[in-house]
Amino acid sequence: MQNTQVIYEKYSFVFDQHRNKNVILVRFDYDKEVLQSFRARFPSAKWSRTKKCWYLPDLPALRKLLGLREKTVDEKKLEGVSEHNQKAYLQMHHQLGLKGYSVNTKRIYLAEFAHLLKLIKQVPVDQLNAKKIKDYFLYCLNKEGMRERKLNGKINAIKFYFEQVLHRERMFFDIPRPKKPITLPKMLSKAQVKRLFENTANLKHAMALKLCYGMGLRVSEVVRLKLEHVDSSRMVVLIAGAKGKKDRYVPLPKSLLPQLRDYYKHYKPKLYLLEGQYGGPYSKSSVQQVFKKAMRKARIHKKIGVHGLRHSYATHLLESGADMRFIQELLGHDSIKTTQIYTKVTPRSLSTIASPLNSL
Repeated sequence: MQNTQVIYEKYSFVFDQHRNKNVILVRFDYDKEVLQSFRARFPSAKWSRTKKCWYLPDLPALRKLLGLREKTVDEKKLEGVSEHNQKAYLQMHHQLGLKGYSVNTKRIYLAEFAHLLKLIKQVPVDQLNAKKIKDYFLYCLNKEGMRERKLNGKINAIKFYFEQVLHRERMFFDIPRPKKPITLPKMLSKAQVKRLFENTANLKHAMALKLCYGMGLRVSEVVRLKLEHVDSSRMVVLIAGAKGKKDRYVPLPKSLLPQLRDYYKHYKPKLYLLEGQYGGPYSKSSVQQVFKKAMRKARIHKKIGVHGLRHSYATHLLESGADMRFIQELLGHDSIKTTQIYTKVTPRSLSTIASPLNSL
C-alpha cells in the first residue's frame, strides 16, 4: 500500500517505516520559530539522517492529535500480498470487527492469514481447495516447525475466513500435531518482587508494575484501566471487557491507594489510568520494557516476562492460604483447572511431602 501524505498547519506528514517501526515523517520548510514550536510540542520527535526529516511514532493517539486519518489495518502485513488477496485481507478485517472479536484475537487472526497470503503470492486465496489448505498446514508443521498453540491459531484463522467471510461449509483438517508440553508458570519470590519495585524509580513505571502484581492483572488489562474503573469508596477496581469479554471486580490493595492519589496529582490522566505521552492508553510493549529494565537493575536473572507478576500474585495468594475458587474469580479463569496449576509451584503444598531420605 502506498504511503499517504496530508498537509496539516505548516507541516506535512507521511506514514512510513523507519528502523522496522511504523513512524510518521514530519517535513516543513526551515524556520527557526516553526522548529522551536515543533520541538516544544513534540519533545519525543527524532531526526533521521537517512530520511532527512523529523519523525514521530505512529500511534493512534498521535494520529488523532494531528488530525490524520485513523489506521484501519496494519499496512506492513500487506507488503508482498497480491492486490486480489489484499481485498480478501480487508474483508476478513471487516468481518472480525462485525463479529465483535477482541483486539488481540483480530491481531492474531490477521497475522496468520497474512502469512498464508504472502506464501501463495498471486494465487487467489478464495480458489484454494481443502487439499491445498491442508498442505499449507503441513508445511507450517513440518517445514517451519510450528508448535501446537501457533498451529491451532493458524487453523482457526483460516477457518474463519472460509467459513465466516466466504460462508462456506464447516471445514475439518486431520492434521497430526505435536504433543503440547506441560510447562509450569514462571514467577518471582516476594523478596524479588520487592527488589523489583525498589529499582523502579519512575512513578508511572512503578504504578504499572504494581497494578500487574497487586491485582494479578494481565498487561492488556492494566493498560485499559480507566479512571472511572477505580472505586476507592468500595476499595475495588472494575476490570472491564477482559479476556472472553467478561467483566470482573478485584480488590484494590490498601497500600496502593495513597500511591495512586500521588500518581494522579503528578500525571493528571484524563481517561485512562496509564496514558501515553500523547494521550490514549499506555502501550503494552512499554510496560514490558519497564519490567525488563527493572529486572536488570534489580539483578534478577530469571527468564520471565511481565506476565510473571500475575503468576506471582496467584502463587503468593495460594501460599497465604487463599481459597482456590476465590483465586479463580480474581484471575478471571473460566476453569478451576487453569488455576490449579499454581498448586504445582507453591512451596506450601510441597513442604507437606517428606522425602523417604529423612526416615533412613
